Amino acid sequence: MKYWQARKLSPQKFKRLYGIEKKTCRLMIRLLKDQAKYQKKPGRPAKLIIENQVLITLQYWREYRTYYHIAASRRRRTA
Repeated sequence: MKYWQARKLSPQKFKRLYGIEKKTCRLMIRLLKDQAKYQKKPGRPAKLIIENQVLITLQYWREYRTYYHIAASRRRRTA
């Protein structure tokens, strides 16, 4: 699920899916965006925006799924 889709979830469904409240997620994203401004990143730019990176990380921590399974479930939903 992408960030713009997750934002539409009710607070209860969001917490059930990701394990944290929406306001905590927004705070995490804001802190990471602030930190990213000061980092010099060598190499190729990330394909995912920070918001989606946070959601994938939360999903991984919540379910301990492999990145392969997360990617496969993301492809099925968007197809």
